Parts: sequence; C-alpha cells; structure tokens
Amino acid sequence: MRFRLFAFALSAASIASIASAATPPPKTPASTSSKTIAPATIAHPMAMFLGELSHDGKEKVTFRASALGTHFFLEEPAGVTVYVYDETVGYRKETFLKGSTLAKAVKKYR
Repeated sequence: MRFRLFAFALSAASIASIASAATPPPKTPASTSSKTIAPATIAHPMAMFLGELSHDGKEKVTFRASALGTHFFLEEPAGVTVYVYDETVGYRKETFLKGSTLAKAVKKYR
C-alpha cells in the first residue's frame, strides 16, 4: 500500500512539473522590455553628432546605416551619405546620393 501511495505521489509530482514546464512564466515588466542597443562607450565626436541630429533631444531621430569594405553608408529621409575610410581622419564624406535608399547605395558600391 505504501508503495502505491509513493508511486501515485511521484507520478502526480512528475505530471505537475511537466505541466508547469510547458507553461511559460508570466511576463513581468522587466521581461517585456527590449534589449538596449546603446554601446558601452562612445567617442565624443559621435556623441556630439548624435546630439546635434536630435536637436539636443527635441526631435526623434531615425536612420539606417551599413558598412561595406572601406565605405560607410548613412541613410536618412533625404537620401544616403557615403563615407570612405581615410587613415588620417577615419571616415570622411565622399558624396550624398539624393533620394537614394540604403540598399541602392550599397548595391552601387559592390
């Protein structure tokens, strides 16, 4: 009789643990927040550039960026600015492709 009770208790506990494992934990505010993308460090000139873009936080800034070889592409609503790597200064502006998209600009430089 004790063996049957023990076996029943063990099987009930197993079923309960399987059922709880299949049910995801409830979402808490901490688990619903998205992962941040901000880097741990940022160079002063980049921080100043981003601050100017958003007019010191008064406007939301949306852009896309990509890199290919020695070129860096920055897409904004008006078009794409193309930068080329220069060992003396880093990336310097090469041209602005008015009305272009990031995909078109990258394709042009492949």
